[in-house]
Amino acid sequence: MLTKSDHERIAAAIEAAESKTSGEIFCVLAHEVSRYREVPLGWAAILSLVAPPLLVLSGLHRLAMADIFSSWTDDSVRNVENLILRALSTYTMLQAGIFVCVVLIVALPRVRRLVTPRFLKRHRVRQMARHHFAASGARLSHAEPHILIYASLYDRQVELVAHRAIHEAVGAGPWNAAVAAVTEAMKAGKSADGFIRAIEICGNALAMHFPPSGPPKNFLPNDILET
Repeated sequence: MLTKSDHERIAAAIEAAESKTSGEIFCVLAHEVSRYREVPLGWAAILSLVAPPLLVLSGLHRLAMADIFSSWTDDSVRNVENLILRALSTYTMLQAGIFVCVVLIVALPRVRRLVTPRFLKRHRVRQMARHHFAASGARLSHAEPHILIYASLYDRQVELVAHRAIHEAVGAGPWNAAVAAVTEAMKAGKSADGFIRAIEICGNALAMHFPPSGPPKNFLPNDILET
């Protein structure tokens, strides 16, 4: 996803930002955070339940009712029961066919990404970002401020997670600007530029509230992690 030159540029941006603060910045770019295997099943269940009744309401019920009344007047009750049974069997087979077709279509990666609800993508990206933040924080003491900039390329979602002390000191303004920078850059196909801009924003915010207290400790890698 990123070239060797992109990695070098991002690492240089992090090094420059961390030279002005006691905080640390860590970046992660994921290809996709989840396969969203429940999405094809969900769409298949919804459409297989909704589509047949809509077909009935759109006019197919007229044919069924005509057959029933003609059978009622011309044939025996047994023929009417058989007709109803065939109608129910057809209805069930239609539901099963719709379910299977929708599952196969929505399982295609491009289709799945298109129809996956945005709130689900945001939730999964947030979960994964917090997982990475907790893992990276294990290398630091509780008092050392650090920021994670996490982005999922195909989900088009960006999450910024920061140490509590940073949130309390800086506020939400810089973080929103950093997230917007990465998001817009991903849409333009320039993810590296977005990360570099976000790193600069976060670095300036950290420098104002957490000036350097000595040489950079650099417990977290400067190179962006791709997953």
